[in-house]
Amino acid sequence: MYCPFCGHVDTKVSDSRLASEGRQVRRRRECLSCGERFTTFETAELVMPVVIKADRSRQPFDENKVRSGMEKALEKRPVSREAIDEALGRIFHRIRALGEREVQARLIGEYVMDELRNLDEVAFVRFASVYRHFQDIDAFREEIEKLRQHPRRRKPTREREAAEREQLPLLPETGDAGKDKAP
Repeated sequence: MYCPFCGHVDTKVSDSRLASEGRQVRRRRECLSCGERFTTFETAELVMPVVIKADRSRQPFDENKVRSGMEKALEKRPVSREAIDEALGRIFHRIRALGEREVQARLIGEYVMDELRNLDEVAFVRFASVYRHFQDIDAFREEIEKLRQHPRRRKPTREREAAEREQLPLLPETGDAGKDKAP
């Protein structure tokens, strides 16, 4: 591998470790000419399936498009970059695990909603409102009711618990939604 600092062709690997839940190999390298150190990441190059859109057109799978959609839904929400990257990794893994040459865009959207449901309820509702083309407040209400029926699968991290203490809840804590309580 060429040194990114001096362009010399010879570098040596000083350390290798698994990264991204075993989907990457992280390598620390040192240039044999200038002595600079740098990190590289090695991943398997896998062919992703072609996406079949709602209008039946086909286009190549674009990881950046999925990332962008999730990031828009998670904008200004207390979710770490690492949690987003892990969720994206799970989505891409699920798509590859299908073993299909073509995949419906709708299925990819459902995978994204599954991950958002576990990351952040507000982001989930944001994404679902655009993805499912909510037309009125009743559609929002129905989706929130569904969300109440599906509690989070993963335990919150300390970082998330601290952020949630600072946020108002999307859903009431008890089943007394809309009822006034006397102090």
